[in-house]
Amino acid sequence: MSVSRITLLSRPGCHLCDEARQVISKVADDLGVDWEERDITQSEADLREYWEKIPVTLVDGVQHDFWRVSEERLRRALRLSPGLGRTIWRLAQTLCICSQTTYGS
Repeated sequence: MSVSRITLLSRPGCHLCDEARQVISKVADDLGVDWEERDITQSEADLREYWEKIPVTLVDGVQHDFWRVSEERLRRALRLSPGLGRTIWRLAQTLCICSQTTYGS
């Protein structure tokens, strides 16, 4: 069983979700990458977190884009090895925390 590298968080009736779906499908097909779609209306937690951001694109479980999907940015992100995006995200969070501690307001 393979894990999808791309997850599209969407809701019914969302025209931006329709556009995102087209871009994601094209890129995934071109690169041979699995993707899935998750309806945020099926989860209270997803509704609270993502209602105002949809469509949201996750790559390897990390938020990549919201509102609009850039085909170029998505292709670049998928060229990274799986899990590398998550590592970069954690490093960025660590740097933010360190700089706030050092230079906090």
